[in-house]
Amino acid sequence: MEILLDNVTKTFALNNNNGESFKVLDHISFVVKENEFVCLLGPSGCGKSTLLRMVAGLEKADSGVISVDGQEVQGPHPDRPMVFQDYALFPWLTVEKNIAFGLETKGIDPQKQRDEVERCLQLVGLKGFEKAYPHELSGGMKQRVGIARVLALKPRILLMDEPFAALDAFTRMKLQDELITLWRQNRFTVIFVTHDVEEAVYLADRIVVMSCRPGKVKSIVPVPLQRPRRRTEFTFLQIRNLVLKQYTTYDPPVEYAI
Repeated sequence: MEILLDNVTKTFALNNNNGESFKVLDHISFVVKENEFVCLLGPSGCGKSTLLRMVAGLEKADSGVISVDGQEVQGPHPDRPMVFQDYALFPWLTVEKNIAFGLETKGIDPQKQRDEVERCLQLVGLKGFEKAYPHELSGGMKQRVGIARVLALKPRILLMDEPFAALDAFTRMKLQDELITLWRQNRFTVIFVTHDVEEAVYLADRIVVMSCRPGKVKSIVPVPLQRPRRRTEFTFLQIRNLVLKQYTTYDPPVEYAI
């Protein structure tokens, strides 16, 4: 599914009695092609998560248009689920019940629910943890449950809001590889929010670099690297260096120089 953002602007009111407001996003325009993996990269506070929530239909733009395959986004839809940084699991439900939650709300037949949960457990490597509760899982396993829950809906678009930011470096890299495998197998369209330059270069087909306050598209950087990618190869480092120059207002540190 192709996603179009055309001159999207968003302003929030301040919590005071003066009627003041601040602009979060300022005339954002870009296109995400069908089956493309796009990263939104920018500093904290630049409106990345707000923009993702608007694509999901959880927030409304003040002006401009967001459309999917030519249809304007009017609200949430099962084809546009989100994976959150904080896992957003129900602590009183088991792994299998968390994964089945969206299917149950859609009224899917119980046997089909069980079959789909089984499929998704296999996909994310959680077979054998069906009866576990979230508090019994590591951070990486919790995020796998969150990913499995949206995969169970068989979405055509996957929206991910810094899903690996709270994880240790080893787990983060492992889940990055697993995500790319799932994306290549299922060929959904992905918008992935991050503030990690290396993560963006490792994952994305293109990187939308955003500036801060108000958030604007500073540049769009293609990543023409074959997968699997190696973080130490020369071309990877060149692209990382280029993105760093776009991402910051100063030259990158010496260790990033190419």
